Amino acid sequence: MPLRRLYVLVLVAFAVIFTAASSWMAFSVTDRALEDELDDKLQVTAGVAAETGLDAENLLLLRPGDEGNLFWTEAHERLRSLVDRGYVDAAWIIRRQSPASPREGSVPGGQVTVDRLPSYTAIVSTESAASLPIIGTDVFIFSGYDLSGLWENGSATSTFFEGTDGRSYKYGFARLEESDEESDLALAVLMRADYLDPLARLRRSVLLASAITVVLSALVAIGLAARIAKPLERLSRVALRIQRGRITRSVEVEAGVEIGRLSRAMERMRLGIIQRDEQLRLMLAQVAHEIRNPLGGLKLFSAIAADSADPQERAQLFRKIQAEVDALNSIITDFLVYARPRAPQPTLHDIRGPLREAAELVATELESRGGSLEVDLPDAQLEVVADSGQVKRMVLNLLRNAAEAGDRVWLKGAFSNGEVIVSVRDNGPGVPESLRGRIFQPFVTSKERGAGLGLAIVAGVARAHDGRVELVSGDGAAGNGAEFRLYLPGSEVFPVARSEANGR
Repeated sequence: MPLRRLYVLVLVAFAVIFTAASSWMAFSVTDRALEDELDDKLQVTAGVAAETGLDAENLLLLRPGDEGNLFWTEAHERLRSLVDRGYVDAAWIIRRQSPASPREGSVPGGQVTVDRLPSYTAIVSTESAASLPIIGTDVFIFSGYDLSGLWENGSATSTFFEGTDGRSYKYGFARLEESDEESDLALAVLMRADYLDPLARLRRSVLLASAITVVLSALVAIGLAARIAKPLERLSRVALRIQRGRITRSVEVEAGVEIGRLSRAMERMRLGIIQRDEQLRLMLAQVAHEIRNPLGGLKLFSAIAADSADPQERAQLFRKIQAEVDALNSIITDFLVYARPRAPQPTLHDIRGPLREAAELVATELESRGGSLEVDLPDAQLEVVADSGQVKRMVLNLLRNAAEAGDRVWLKGAFSNGEVIVSVRDNGPGVPESLRGRIFQPFVTSKERGAGLGLAIVAGVARAHDGRVELVSGDGAAGNGAEFRLYLPGSEVFPVARSEANGR
């Protein structure tokens, strides 16, 4: 599924679910609260009316035909006043009879089966004279309700039902009290559930608001999806273009924080690919150039050796051939180390050992040319967590570069501010100003021979050890030689010898 369609679908689905759930909860809470309020109103109205002006003892004495006597008339007027004042829509005084035999009765709201429930007879009613029940006449409308709570707690309410006028109504009941005991008389009042009309309007409003919310959510989702999906589609096309090798065109920066960051990252990736390709082309050209020179020497020396009959001359030519082979092997080794750097295998060790080993190899070469190498290492241990072989190779590259630049070389090791510092200095012409900013880049060299990978390899290996290498002096114009410093993180474990040396 396309991202834009999925985004719209998810947002609209969330809006539908959220609005439906919140609307249902709000409607349910409101409906329950209003129904409870109507029940309280019914029970209070019935209870107040039952406690004032209604004499249960005298009403219990009424028999069929007593309609119109003083007690009946007072009760009737009392009930009529409730209707006339708008408190209720109708009112009855009913009497509970003994449980009836099973029969089917009709109540507002549908047919129900009355199974061994009490029957009720009317005493007084606010109904019109034409439908006025005679005292003692069964009132079936109440027989279908379970009014056990009325006789146990003194009050009760019925469920909702729909009247003949299409409106919703509800009954409220209150038990009439005799002087010393509870009677079988109760006041029943009918009240219209007016709150259901505004609740229905609220339901319609909620549904309309939900529909509007869904539409607005869809519009917002479409807009947001367009703002997100379109830039992603453009960046996807850019990625395909780069994958196909068309990388000269820059990546346009997209609007937005995340999309903008992604577009800038893709532009850096494009530039990195260009740089990598450029380095690859340069490396291939440099490899061809560096290998061609030894191969030319090998061809020349082998041809001369083949024609020479002098054993001494041939031996000298073979030594030259061996030197060219060694040079060729060194070039290939440098390229392999740079192209496929080996992951370091760090161990805790004293760095003075690898430093002395590297110094011994270069010292022999310098002494054969009349030069010298001075080593200045402290008596205390210089412990680092590093790959001993790679540390030796880094220092050996620095020493050989220094030995090629001058005839005097100084190697120094020290511990300072939690780092082990290895300094290699020479008395050569220094690094030309034009190369100082690029001296650690691959294939950058001022020498006639060499691939220019030595310092690049040192910088890469140093970074792999969380260290660094830098050129601290060596202005070619001044002719004061060059000094390179290699920084490696010192061990967190301080030997006693180092602590005592620092203390002194």
